[in-house]
Amino acid sequence: MKEFNWKGVDLNLLVAFQALYQTKSVSLAAEQCFVSQSAMSHTLQRMRSLFDDPLFERVGSKMEPTLRSHEIAPLIDKLLGSIKNDLLIKKHFTSQEYQGAWRIGLTDYAEQLFAPQLYDALKQASPLSQVSFYNVNRSNYLEIAESEKLDVVIGSIENLNRRFLSQHLYTEQHLCLFDPLSVDLPTPLTLEAFVSIEHALVSPDGSLQTQVDKRLAKLGYERRVGVASRNFLTVRRLLIGRKLICIVPKRFAEMETHSHGLMAVSTPVEVPDFDIRLLYLKANQYEEKNVCLREVVAKVVN
Repeated sequence: MKEFNWKGVDLNLLVAFQALYQTKSVSLAAEQCFVSQSAMSHTLQRMRSLFDDPLFERVGSKMEPTLRSHEIAPLIDKLLGSIKNDLLIKKHFTSQEYQGAWRIGLTDYAEQLFAPQLYDALKQASPLSQVSFYNVNRSNYLEIAESEKLDVVIGSIENLNRRFLSQHLYTEQHLCLFDPLSVDLPTPLTLEAFVSIEHALVSPDGSLQTQVDKRLAKLGYERRVGVASRNFLTVRRLLIGRKLICIVPKRFAEMETHSHGLMAVSTPVEVPDFDIRLLYLKANQYEEKNVCLREVVAKVVN
């Protein structure tokens, strides 16, 4: 089958056809298309060549459409209408009317803290919508963002892929978290007391050591790590009723002291802060739906 030559298709020919079909006059069609009568006559010749049909034949003072013109006129009207209404006119996003899904990637920590509040805020802004949360981390966020078509990603993610932009949400600090009914520790917490008790770790890669151990070694101390988990919820459950202590982000610690009776105190050793960021594709920077979602996230997290 011979390949169609798209180079011969000029949308202006379709616009001119529509004008000729409606007016049945070369001069009136030329006036409607803001061209000269000779230009419209030339355009008619090009149309005849494209469709391999006379299309319009002079009958008295009118240009009467041929059978072929009557056949293609509804298709051309539909095509030009679709181009105008669906392609060229941008439809503005209205959150109250949105019935699609918000697709949000969150690190384990961000999901524990913000998922419920994000759901409430999005359903308030967009009651007909759905919310889908995806667990991501520093190593897989790009793959999941592409495969699941995520709108945004929230978490502590460094070395940003160049296809993404990021918005700083806040800087997180650390506290020591433990069960005061199971662990008796002085306040303020001393280094000696800190290393005297077994530790739990939130460890994204399963490692049983962190930078804290290197800092302790420089100070002449060593701690014993008894357990590590990638999941904040697991670590919280481990702390309850056990002689364990864990360094966790401040917001998580504060949440757990209110909801599960755990106790949070300042760390006796320096632990670097980290940033929580909102990531989104550069291609979606000005998309109204994405802008709306980023505004909601910023209000919830801040």
